[in-house]
Amino acid sequence: MNRRDLIASTAAATGLAVAGPVLSRPSGASMPVPPVAKKIPVTIEQLGRTRVDEYQWMKDDNWQAVLRDPTLIKADVKENLIAENAYREAMMASTAPLQATMFEEMKGRIKEADSSVPNPDGAWEYFTEFRTGEQHPRYMRVARQGTWVENGRTVTRNFVVAPTPELLLDANVLAEGKAYSDVGQASHSPDHALFAYSEDAQGSEVYKIYVKDLATGELVGTPIESATGGFTFSPDSQWIFWTNRNDNGRPDKIFRRPARGGEAALVYEEEDEGKFIGVGRSSDDRFIVIGINDQETSEYRYVPGDAPMAEPRVIEPRETARKYDADHWGDRWIIHTNADGAQDFKVCEAPTDAPGKANWKDLIPHAPGRYVEGVSLVKDFIARQERADANTRIVIRDRAGAEHDIAVDEPAYSLSLGGASEFETTVMRYGYNSPSTPTSTYDYDLRTRERTLRKVQEIPSGHDPANYVVERVYAPAPDGELVPVTILRRKDTPVNGSAPLLLYGYGSYGIPMAASFSTNRLSLVDRGWIYAIAHIRGGSDKGWGWFLAARRMTKKNTFTDFIAAAEHLISTGHGRAGNIVAHGGSAGGMLMGAVNNMRPDLWAGVIGDVPFVDVINTMSDTSLPLTPPEWPEWGNPIEDPEAYDYMMSYSPYDQVKAQAYPAVLATGGLSDPRVTYWEPQKWVARLRPATTSGKPVLLKINMEAGHAGSSGRFDYLKEVALVYAFAIWSVEKGWEAA
Repeated sequence: MNRRDLIASTAAATGLAVAGPVLSRPSGASMPVPPVAKKIPVTIEQLGRTRVDEYQWMKDDNWQAVLRDPTLIKADVKENLIAENAYREAMMASTAPLQATMFEEMKGRIKEADSSVPNPDGAWEYFTEFRTGEQHPRYMRVARQGTWVENGRTVTRNFVVAPTPELLLDANVLAEGKAYSDVGQASHSPDHALFAYSEDAQGSEVYKIYVKDLATGELVGTPIESATGGFTFSPDSQWIFWTNRNDNGRPDKIFRRPARGGEAALVYEEEDEGKFIGVGRSSDDRFIVIGINDQETSEYRYVPGDAPMAEPRVIEPRETARKYDADHWGDRWIIHTNADGAQDFKVCEAPTDAPGKANWKDLIPHAPGRYVEGVSLVKDFIARQERADANTRIVIRDRAGAEHDIAVDEPAYSLSLGGASEFETTVMRYGYNSPSTPTSTYDYDLRTRERTLRKVQEIPSGHDPANYVVERVYAPAPDGELVPVTILRRKDTPVNGSAPLLLYGYGSYGIPMAASFSTNRLSLVDRGWIYAIAHIRGGSDKGWGWFLAARRMTKKNTFTDFIAAAEHLISTGHGRAGNIVAHGGSAGGMLMGAVNNMRPDLWAGVIGDVPFVDVINTMSDTSLPLTPPEWPEWGNPIEDPEAYDYMMSYSPYDQVKAQAYPAVLATGGLSDPRVTYWEPQKWVARLRPATTSGKPVLLKINMEAGHAGSSGRFDYLKEVALVYAFAIWSVEKGWEAA
């Protein structure tokens, strides 16, 4: 339906009218008038450089309070945001039927009454379930049947009548009367007597943690305030440990208290405001482990599980540019690290009582080009997930050193290692999917190599993978590197440049973009679109070196890789200049802003979800949650003139200039602590008067959510439908009169 020659083949499925332009204003209707943001120029002197920001007033000086209570937003800022939302709605009014249709399509692909594959742990199996019509999950458990090993002894239990599942938490009840409610973590104590969960009730990622006695069903102790959402019980189930979130939105302390309530005690305080911290338990439940990390440096500390009140001990002191993480494997530490020049990481072992680097011994040596993403441990096996050339494989290793792998022979796919919920087992879980193939979940016996299919993702409205084609092509970057691009299209979609193309990218923090399945994308692909993922540098899609080649003073490789991917897809007939929509979010939104400035001629539309676009100002504001932790990624423009100049040369907000921009949609959340609402707001305010194309620049701010958008599974689909409707609207120039 994106082009007249595709409408007839999809009209029956979409329910949309066939006659006339697909998306247009009614004949004679007046064009909505965009808001004009006031300009209050502020001159900023920094490192001998001067910049002028006309829209700095959009940042609420009381932003910390706004994160916790969005109603406290300044009146003039709120007025502008409301006006922008109203303008976007008016401009895109013609897409309302399309959005509604897409929403119903996406909803129809979700099995509304569904449940996860249960995770066995001792005498219980834990799972989540959704009921028809409900937005949020129910957390459940059921008594375990069969045979398993618990505390070194074999247990067998069978029931004549299947046991009745037990409700632990109904997140729908938790969300009643709230515009936003997200459960960050929900987990049981090792003795299965307690159940704890964390809730963010405003989208700011400031959580409260609650502990429930499963025997009585009552909450115990007072709620834990101002947490990051992550927590762990001690191995003896008597204590709960959690991470504090301070007034600037950063994790700064680890606390503990008696699990059933009592006085909190400080366990660890991180003095470096540039570090992230978190707490968990080792796989074998022998230790409580504290992780301290930034983008390039790590340090781990541990507390003996049988002495949870002890002071944390350091495994190996932090050293700049050395990363490691640590887990315990029954009789030794397992260290996953890039130490000693192991760019793509290796796996070491160390004695339990002497885990420092001097005692690290290679267990799985470094192999260039084989990026070891992580490991999962059970009593007699280590499983590791490796990545190469934008695909993954899983390798199993026993204690004797024998290895075998789980791999798939397809051009593009995703294997994901789920690990195990208990240590004394030979079974781990993994998932498989591809852009055309829904997820299959398997239990894999590491000893017998037998795999058991536990679940295949159901698409109630129907889906046949044979109707789709998945391709992997390689785009030559300006410096000769080959950028993998994963392509999904219907078999009957022409590859001659006539089909519209959505090109998605991210490219930051070493986060790879999986070649995975998404039911939502089918609402574009089934309309004759081609959907492509550019596995650009800045991610780790081709190894950790792929990440290192696009950060700090080489960050522009991310942008030129994405442009190269678009140009290559044009050359292969998968796209056409001016008929491509670029899409990315968060740091991928920065990518959108950069390529929008660099090559506006390539795009019909650019979609920046929660886009990090005001790079210089954000990285110069040490009060913001992510600024000091992200200097290793982007550079420090407060102290480093070279970093300032390089950052300024690509900062999307600062590089806006008078030129013919494509249609632009920027989205954000009022309580977003990661990319604050004023970044997309300021970007739109500066872009709109700069563009010479006459194409619209639109803003959508969710006034009741944060970085991840709406918390309900159906409400979220409405946001996706809006984004995809904008893509079609931008290709069809739906703002023009009939």
